[in-house]
Amino acid sequence: MNQNASGTQTAYDDTGMPIIVGLDIGTTKIAAIAGRKNEYGKLEILGFGRADSNGVQHGQVLNIDQTIKAIQQALANCAKSNPDLEIRDVYVGVAGHHIKSLQTRGDIVRQNAETEIARWEIDQLVENQRKTFIPAGDQIIDVIPQDFHVDNYQNIKDPVGYNGVKVGANFHIITGDRNAIRNIYRAVDRSSLKTKDLVLQPLASSSAVMSDIDMEAGVAILDIGGGTSDLAVFYDGILKHTAVIPFGGENITNDIRMGLGVLKAQAEAMKVQFGTALADEAKANAYITIPGIKGMAPKEISVKNLAAIIQARMGEILDFVTYHIKQIGLDARALNGGIILTGGGSQLKHLIQLTEYCTGISARIGYPNEHLAPNHIDELKKPMYATCIGLILKGYNDYEHKRKEFDNRFKKVEVPEVLKKEDMPVNGKEEKKEKVDTSKRKGLNNFWDKFKDSLIDMFKEEDDKEIK
Repeated sequence: MNQNASGTQTAYDDTGMPIIVGLDIGTTKIAAIAGRKNEYGKLEILGFGRADSNGVQHGQVLNIDQTIKAIQQALANCAKSNPDLEIRDVYVGVAGHHIKSLQTRGDIVRQNAETEIARWEIDQLVENQRKTFIPAGDQIIDVIPQDFHVDNYQNIKDPVGYNGVKVGANFHIITGDRNAIRNIYRAVDRSSLKTKDLVLQPLASSSAVMSDIDMEAGVAILDIGGGTSDLAVFYDGILKHTAVIPFGGENITNDIRMGLGVLKAQAEAMKVQFGTALADEAKANAYITIPGIKGMAPKEISVKNLAAIIQARMGEILDFVTYHIKQIGLDARALNGGIILTGGGSQLKHLIQLTEYCTGISARIGYPNEHLAPNHIDELKKPMYATCIGLILKGYNDYEHKRKEFDNRFKKVEVPEVLKKEDMPVNGKEEKKEKVDTSKRKGLNNFWDKFKDSLIDMFKEEDDKEIK
């Protein structure tokens, strides 16, 4: 383990790469995923655990004790999948109605214009934005540079190495309610973990499902979660806008429960099994039989009515998306990459067609397999785990760009052999890398098989309990 500046400890594998853990504290589920990058730059999942979430509503931790129990259950399931892992610090996703964003502009005047701009000057420029005035009760979660300028040169991606008197940038600042953020820290701390960093959930999901080509083309990422739907818009290679829409999968379930007069569990099951986002695609003469409560007569539910309820709420969410995209002056011509739908709610049937109809922008489902090693079980590639995968990528971004937070001293953790060189496609790039000694992993093939089997068994147990 490595003791870093913040007092937390980071585990490393036998090749010296850190093992990063993402913790997604959602409205319907809490998931913990541990991963590391292999020698080919792909993420290997080393441990996974999930649990039902009871103390979170609309993305906010309201009942800390129930949230702690759910986090601990997710960690316990993660430990079952890989007993060699010892989780101490985590990257945590944050969302909720309280999240807001604002645009600012800042610059600094350099003492010596003849010297090249250094990285520490850019870090100082970003840090200065944390002094931006925000409403009382809020706090800054993240400061994201959009584009830089050096003297009269505009739209610079990275000014390091330039010469100039004045360097500045446009910034996207994300803020949140101080008490809501404090509750997240409390729940994580009392679960015997340390929060390495808080990451806005749509940004985490975006990094998991989006490629560099998408970012250049212009794309909107819509992460449809249980309590909220999170939006991130990228254009010309930079983050243009973020927003949290106060509706998600739970709202659809509650609409079905109230509109059709059924129990919440029945509403969720009908949504998953028979639901569609387009009422025109539902069969007019199809019905679902719901058992009566305590001897009452069974109910006949029209599949057409079910679809109409789902379409109404999903249409409302997509109207918000259209509004936010227009607010920043973009449209279908600017967003050539279209809208990428991810999160658990993106699995609704015919959602792509409804999205294209409501927004006028092409759409597709975003799966978090852009950066994953190729031989993991399919369950971990579902859209509902995009946030967790993205949190691990955020950790590696910190590791690669801020190595002062990590140390060369590490405790070796045995991890399964996941990839062999001959299984990897050739990327056409020759990079000079140290040869990795894979002999340390040879005895771990059986371990990896057991790891996959334990995960599959875990998912079977979850599916027996309820439909996700």
